[in-house]
Amino acid sequence: MIPASPISPRHLPHRPLRRATGAGIGIAIALLVALLLVAILMAARDGTPTRISPGTILSLLRMTLVQASLTTILSLIIGIALAWALDRLRFPGRSLLVGLFASAIVTPGMVVAFGVLAVWGRAGWINGGLMALGLPRIEFPVFGLAGIVFAHVILDAAFCARILLGRLEAIPEGRLKTGRSLGLSPLQRFRLIDWPAIRGTLPGLGAIVFLLAFTSFPIVLMLGGGPANQTFEVAIYSAVRLDFDLRGAVILALIQIALCGTIIIGASALAPIPAAISGGRDAQLWPEAGMARLLQWLVLALGALGFGLPLLSVLVDGLTQGLPALLARPQFWQAMLTSMAIGLVSAALTLALALGLGMGRAAMGSRIGRLAVTAPAYAYLAVPAVVLSLGFFLLVRQAGIAPGLAAPVVVVIANALLALPFAIATLGPPLTAIAERQGRLIRSLGLSGTLQWLRVEWPLLGRDTGLVFALAFCFSLGDLGVVALFGTQDFQTLPLLMLRALGAYRTNDAAAIAAVMLMGTIIAFVVLPRLAERLVHARA
Repeated sequence: MIPASPISPRHLPHRPLRRATGAGIGIAIALLVALLLVAILMAARDGTPTRISPGTILSLLRMTLVQASLTTILSLIIGIALAWALDRLRFPGRSLLVGLFASAIVTPGMVVAFGVLAVWGRAGWINGGLMALGLPRIEFPVFGLAGIVFAHVILDAAFCARILLGRLEAIPEGRLKTGRSLGLSPLQRFRLIDWPAIRGTLPGLGAIVFLLAFTSFPIVLMLGGGPANQTFEVAIYSAVRLDFDLRGAVILALIQIALCGTIIIGASALAPIPAAISGGRDAQLWPEAGMARLLQWLVLALGALGFGLPLLSVLVDGLTQGLPALLARPQFWQAMLTSMAIGLVSAALTLALALGLGMGRAAMGSRIGRLAVTAPAYAYLAVPAVVLSLGFFLLVRQAGIAPGLAAPVVVVIANALLALPFAIATLGPPLTAIAERQGRLIRSLGLSGTLQWLRVEWPLLGRDTGLVFALAFCFSLGDLGVVALFGTQDFQTLPLLMLRALGAYRTNDAAAIAAVMLMGTIIAFVVLPRLAERLVHARA
């Protein structure tokens, strides 16, 4: 466990360079975000009339709050059920399923949205199967509020299940053995043992899911079905890209910043979700039987189908129908190379910023200093992707720079900022724990900052750095919110190319692009952390 409060500064390694670097990065990020907000506020002073009316704002607010609330409630309920089933059952391939649920946080939203259409749409797998059996077609509500919530729940429920499973697997074995010896029923076991272990995580986890749904962009853009189901993110994009109503976009952006800031302030009082997830128990200490076990298998089967079937449809349809034609298009290879380059550079920038901030935070001897260093890294939580990109767009425009020329630099910086909160949450706590636990030993050995990293921190954090790099790469690979405002015919990434293919009704091309993005995400999420872990062992 990480100590509740920092130890005395004299017990920490003396690292003035790390403190200065962390403070410098934090100040630079804070100044950049402030500059973007100033650009937005200056644009708000423009007297140009806007089409955004109070009625439109109220409609957007109602739609955004409703879909985010429904997503949060359903994701938590389903996540609890899936975590309960996974905790009880042992079967071949369980670790693979748990890994797939863990990957939900980096699975591109537009890939899931496309998978929902491929399975549940009018010409999807379900209706295709019904027609093959001679049964009538069913009109599933894939567009509108129902489709948006369904696609969000597919991702967020899997994410919740993985987090809550870690809490269940952290229950002490002694408590389980005592409960089993007392002959607790499945319901009693959940009420007396499981619920106390997970209930403290639910408020913070719910706040995260609500914020993710509140700021969702690609899923709402693809499944909204029209202006009636727009959220703030999509409305901002439409105001800039379709109507060029900059004043209206700025008004919506300021409202969204205020709402997100309110959510974050409220969430800060809630218990945080755990930074580390338990590796799990190999043996089942307390298997259940009868109806409980049957219900567990049913929950797990429905959850695996709900999460896996849309992704499977993306792979099958994309690889069998549109891939050969897509590979012959020069635009695909250009977008592929652009996405890879943007992803690698932004991931490297994210990792460098996270390490600089994390090391600077760990070197601070006071709680206020640690908070001040890393607080700017969480700017994205209050300034979502589309709002962030709007600020960059206005700043570039005010500077007289062509958006096409600034696009690569802006997308790299914006994507790095988007992934930075997750990177800090992954690397910050263990770096602080190492400084507090090993500080006296490091000081007594006289290790420099470089030797401290090579001999102490890198062997312990190698896999975590690989995970951060993978997360940042996957976020960048699937991001649409930033590049949507800066993309041109000469600068487009895979998500933008997929969106344009859908707009031109080239569904086979869109399916193939979605399959490529999904495979790239899975490969990066699985391979990069293991590669970093092997590098650690190779040096050892």
